[in-house]
Amino acid sequence: MTAISASMLASDFARMGEEARRMQAAGADFLHMDVMDGRFVPNISFGADVIAAVHKVCSLPLDVHLMVEDPDRYAEVFVRAGATFLTVHAECTPHLQRALRHIRDLGARPGLALCPATPLDAVRYVLDDIDLLLVMTVNPGFGGQKLIPATVEKTREAAALLGDRPIRLEVDGGVAAQTAPLLRAAGANVLVAGSALFRAADAAAAMAVLRGENA
Repeated sequence: MTAISASMLASDFARMGEEARRMQAAGADFLHMDVMDGRFVPNISFGADVIAAVHKVCSLPLDVHLMVEDPDRYAEVFVRAGATFLTVHAECTPHLQRALRHIRDLGARPGLALCPATPLDAVRYVLDDIDLLLVMTVNPGFGGQKLIPATVEKTREAAALLGDRPIRLEVDGGVAAQTAPLLRAAGANVLVAGSALFRAADAAAAMAVLRGENA
C-alpha cells in the first residue's frame, strides 16, 4: 500500500502539535519534517527542538528531511529529537557513505535525497547503506510548487534501480490528486504531501485519493 508522509511544512506552525495529531487521526503513515538552513536552500524552517516537541505529542514515525549543508554535524541532535528516518542530500556532503553509516550507527534509518537535476548515479554505490530514497519532484526549499514532469521518469528509473531491495521510494513536491497516480505508477511507494492534505476539507479523504483507494 502507498504510504503517506504528511509534510508539516504546510501546517499551521502556531498549532503544530495539534496539526500533527490531526494528520495522525486522518491516517498518515509518517510525519515529514523539512529542516532548512537558509544555505543549501533559500529558506529557513525549524530545528530539532520543534521536532522533539512534535514527537512528544504524536506517535507517528518522523520522516526527517535535512536540507542543510554539512548534515553530519547535525545528525545526532535530530536522532535524539526523535527521527525514525533521517534523510540527507547527496549534494550536501562529499563523504556520503560515511554520513549514511553514521545515521545508522546513531539508531535511525538512513535516507538519501536527490534534487531534480541530480543523476541517479549518486545512489548506485550506497544502496546497501539506505532504507529510503527520496526523489525530489520539485526543487527543494519551498512548499506548494508544481511537480517537474521529468521527475516522473526519474522516479521510474529509481524504482528499476532499487529492484526488490527493501528500500522505500519516496517522492516529494507537487503531490496532488492529479499527479499521485503518475508517481504511484512510476514506482513510488511513499508520497510526501503538504498542501494537498492540510488545505483539504477532509484530510482522510484526501489521503485516500492520493493512495488511489477511490480509483
